[in-house]
Amino acid sequence: MAPETITIRRLDETHDSIPRLTALLHRAYKRLADMGLRFLATHQTDEQTLERARDGECYLAIEDGEIIGTITYYPPAMAHGTPWYDRPDVASLGQFAVEPALQGRGIGNMLLDHVESLARRDGAAEMALDTSEKAHHLIEYYGRHGYRFVEHTQWSVVNYRSVVMSRSLIE
Repeated sequence: MAPETITIRRLDETHDSIPRLTALLHRAYKRLADMGLRFLATHQTDEQTLERARDGECYLAIEDGEIIGTITYYPPAMAHGTPWYDRPDVASLGQFAVEPALQGRGIGNMLLDHVESLARRDGAAEMALDTSEKAHHLIEYYGRHGYRFVEHTQWSVVNYRSVVMSRSLIE
């Protein structure tokens, strides 16, 4: 797999398979489920996948016609739920996953770069995300990409406390 063979594009509800997207999310979040962390993406239904995709702008990484990664971007006006997310200059991301067998090959980096460029286009000063404070591997991954801790939050749909991390988009 070479990066030039991967296309990142917006979800097309008419042609893209929501069940396949949900299955990808379940596979990618299985490690977290095995840790006892009940991320919504570990068990969400197809209807929830579609609803979450519609809450923002869902993008797919495609190779050879297959969905191999996804990320949902929430522009500043759509990011909400914590004091940090509620700031007018903060965009956020969620429902971020890469096919487990393909992780570590730069696909996640491509998806992050894509939504960060959209956030800059939309005038955001910060890109934020949240994850379980127990998902040390994810916290380290985001830290390598310039994300820093800004606050804790407790979502009602998960069984863990989350860390909110953010990265400055101002260069």
